[in-house]
Amino acid sequence: MASKETYLGDVQDVNGTAVSISLSKQSLTGFIYIDGQGYRVGQIGSFVRIPIGFSDLFGIVSQVGASAVPENKANIDDQSNRWMRIQLVGEGQRNGSFQRGLSQYPTIGDEVHLVSEKELKTIYGRPDRPYFVKLGHISNAESIPALIDINKLVTRHSAIVGTTGSGKSTTVASIMNALSDIERYPSSRIIMLDLHGEYGSALKDKADIFKINSFKSSKLAENELRIPFWALNFDELCEVSFGEFSNEKEKNVVMERVHKLKAESIAKYPRTGASLDSVSVDSPIPFSIHHLWYDLFIETFATYYKGRQGKPMDNLAFELDPAGNELRGNPDAGIPPIFKNIVTEANEEKINYLPGSLNIGKNVLLLGTKLRIPRYDFIFRPGDWMPEADGAVATDLDKLLESWIGGKSISILDLSGVPPDILQTTIGAVLRILYEALFWARNLSQGGRHRPLLIVMEEAHIYLNDSFKGMASKIVQRIVKEGRKYGIGAMIVSQRPSEIDPTILSQCGTFFALRLTNSTDRAHITSALSDNLDGLTSMLPILRTGEAIILGEAVKLPMRTSILAPPKNRRPDSQDPIVYDEFPMDESLSPGGWGIKMEDSPNYEELVETWRAQNPRIDKIKP
Repeated sequence: MASKETYLGDVQDVNGTAVSISLSKQSLTGFIYIDGQGYRVGQIGSFVRIPIGFSDLFGIVSQVGASAVPENKANIDDQSNRWMRIQLVGEGQRNGSFQRGLSQYPTIGDEVHLVSEKELKTIYGRPDRPYFVKLGHISNAESIPALIDINKLVTRHSAIVGTTGSGKSTTVASIMNALSDIERYPSSRIIMLDLHGEYGSALKDKADIFKINSFKSSKLAENELRIPFWALNFDELCEVSFGEFSNEKEKNVVMERVHKLKAESIAKYPRTGASLDSVSVDSPIPFSIHHLWYDLFIETFATYYKGRQGKPMDNLAFELDPAGNELRGNPDAGIPPIFKNIVTEANEEKINYLPGSLNIGKNVLLLGTKLRIPRYDFIFRPGDWMPEADGAVATDLDKLLESWIGGKSISILDLSGVPPDILQTTIGAVLRILYEALFWARNLSQGGRHRPLLIVMEEAHIYLNDSFKGMASKIVQRIVKEGRKYGIGAMIVSQRPSEIDPTILSQCGTFFALRLTNSTDRAHITSALSDNLDGLTSMLPILRTGEAIILGEAVKLPMRTSILAPPKNRRPDSQDPIVYDEFPMDESLSPGGWGIKMEDSPNYEELVETWRAQNPRIDKIKP
């Protein structure tokens, strides 16, 4: 028999998972004592249970009222006219086991009881189990730890959503600190896509940091981020180099040249796993994009002396410098050759364009420009992965993958220096390289099935936008649909979930929902949840900073959680500037504000230097 001190009322109406309850006289005070501890009755988001034989059905309070009944409900003529509505979420046994979903439904007149703190501790899990990590505690119940099942969190995918300033970055840092505990998880591996360079300082002793234009004298041990262009498939390569072609014929011309160069490379430098018969335009085989550009430039813009003996390519009409030397350019430096203008007048040596000139001038010029801009060097001059003219490279992709996912538990790819025009494609290429490598290596010791990989995608709404189906969105759809089988999990982090492709969000098994004030964003999250928890998600606008509602497969019951923040000196660099700081400079974490003393001689030369360098850190400025 269920304890009468926890008794709240009786079931009056059942409509699917929505159950209406008539409250008893004992609960009219709104306060119940159980084992000397007081509980408020009817708190939105609190839990109740309905005993049915040897099982208990558990529900979440979504609505309470008095002097009225819920819409479409008949008048309740009983001891009171106070009512409560709950959403059923799962079923538990008396031995403490709990599972989501229902095998039976309550009937009219079944008793409804409050769930005590002791019962919640049993349901939420035991902190000594190695697959549970503690992220904080249940709000208003500090004795109950907020435990997350990493077996469900990592490969069943997750999403962390919340408006700016809700504590999203701090929550991510807390989760990363818990998952990278090398004593508990010595083989854990996580890769983070950090678009704003926020997480290096928060995870510096647990992470390998890769950054474009890494700062060698930085307090952080930064490595140079390299993404070899030849590791991209053909569509990705076109996106970052040639841009969009006018028609398929022009694209096919470039495709044939790339395939030819890769075939020549593999013939001269055989590589394990590849052969002349199997190599394709998408195979990750080194070739020189600088010499490809140079050859295409000549075939597009060159002129030649028409009347001379020999082939047109042997009689190119180069311009001359003042010393009489031909201006042939330099493919390795991205410097194009300069050709003479056409000459058709009588009594002059005729100069014409090459017969069969290519019509891809716009694309060739775009690639040449990018080869000369230092901001693109991370992809077109990738250090040890830079091919010679014949395709020879000092280092193969095994060292690249080892540096990304074979070092410390966390690898942070700081993408803050990636040019905006290729950001989406760059992210898509990185994710595809990781996915395909672990997919094909799924049965090896470093594959995803033996060592699952969690990919954390910060600011996901920027590159997983529903209105633009780019390279990144396509590969993330593959990851969330198929990655579970191969040990590849995704964690989507965003302040605008309504802008993310619904296909991606719908595959996330666990949600960390922080404060969300936008009704469109809340509706997007509610529609993506597998449970009917409208009442719980309606609380999102009033959550405190650092507080989250955690729902889904990684938790047994949805829980309102106070996330334990890392120490102040280990938090992400995402704090908003403070206009006036009440703390003195030596105690404050903010850089300054309007309350500090004005500098005597502000150095605006440094400001211009960082602007020109496109790098917020220069040697003159303390890192």
